Amino acid sequence: PMSRSNRMQAAAQHFIDRKEFAGIEWQVNVAGRILTHGRAGAANADQSSPIPTEALYRIYSMTKPVVSVLALMLIEAGRLRLYDFLPKFNRAFAMMKVLSPDGTLAPAHRPITVEDLLTHRAGFTYEFITGCHIAPGYDAIALSEDGAVSLDEMMAKLAAQPLAFQPGSQFRYSVATDVLAHVIEKATGERLDDLLREHLFEPLQMLDTGFCITPDQEDRLMPMFGVSSLRDLSPMNPPLEQTLTAIDVESMYPAGNSNFRRGGHGLFSTTSDYIKFATMLLDGKTVSGEVILSRTMLKMMQVNRIPEHQLPLKIGLGPLPGYGWGLTGRVMIDTGQAMSLTNHGEFGWSGAAATYFWVDPAEAMVGVIMTQYLGSILPLSEALRTAAYQMLD
Repeated sequence: PMSRSNRMQAAAQHFIDRKEFAGIEWQVNVAGRILTHGRAGAANADQSSPIPTEALYRIYSMTKPVVSVLALMLIEAGRLRLYDFLPKFNRAFAMMKVLSPDGTLAPAHRPITVEDLLTHRAGFTYEFITGCHIAPGYDAIALSEDGAVSLDEMMAKLAAQPLAFQPGSQFRYSVATDVLAHVIEKATGERLDDLLREHLFEPLQMLDTGFCITPDQEDRLMPMFGVSSLRDLSPMNPPLEQTLTAIDVESMYPAGNSNFRRGGHGLFSTTSDYIKFATMLLDGKTVSGEVILSRTMLKMMQVNRIPEHQLPLKIGLGPLPGYGWGLTGRVMIDTGQAMSLTNHGEFGWSGAAATYFWVDPAEAMVGVIMTQYLGSILPLSEALRTAAYQMLD
């Protein structure tokens, strides 16, 4: 039988050998010690440029848990509340209308809350959510795709769009975390990037993480592969194979714009930086013992908030069996429904370019997987996470 000690390397190498990803990097820690870290492949498709040390990745939606944790820190500090109404921070969201799939418009029964934003139950959507009746309206104004507009301008465009459902009545993955970022800025009077640096990145020594790449970091930025638009991906008719097509994502995800910031995507990070964030989610503290989140908030954020009749969670048409959603992302609540190896209470999230992380409190285990492939159809994260669990024994 194959050795359990190199399972993750072997699993990653399999994808590289088939030319499905250019390069893959990972790290898994257990009880504060490195269980495995490594890389397979290269930065580019022809494998001629090695993955640089401290390679920088566009982490897309792995931005969301970071921004959500900042919101929880502000809640702990009394500067924000879960029941605060969105119009308190931006009056443009005061009289929202709900558009039904049958085309009728009705007023929202109640204002959107901060909790709705954290749990994707506000009524918003994304351009690429298949089967969502308001997604074409977002698409028409390039709501998430336009990285040139400011966060405030993005919110002005969003507030003019109808909601997809009554606040609180459904889970729908969405721009809600961008709205949360806007709320954070209005509640504090400070910029999101400054707040993240001060309250999270500096205490955790995540010095390579941010919304902008500096000139001295440019040679470490990994190239992107995949489909040029997430809208091109049909879950009903996925492509038969993955090819390493280089793509330019600058217009949605600019590297050098110091004013660019979002809540739902936009951060650049490294494997070693992101594992510091993931590790903090085990005990709420930095390595030196500084408290980022209290023990009670840490416990509270890991409890599923989605009622049973709103489960299973779906991202468009793709279900997430066995998962609920806490205040920062998915949480495994029923391993009897899980479709790949995991553990009760495992939580985390992923990014559109096939990045992934998980935190398993029961095993004191955290893992981060980095690559750059937009719209992957392959189970990279499941394969590598499964391999990591083999290495525990």
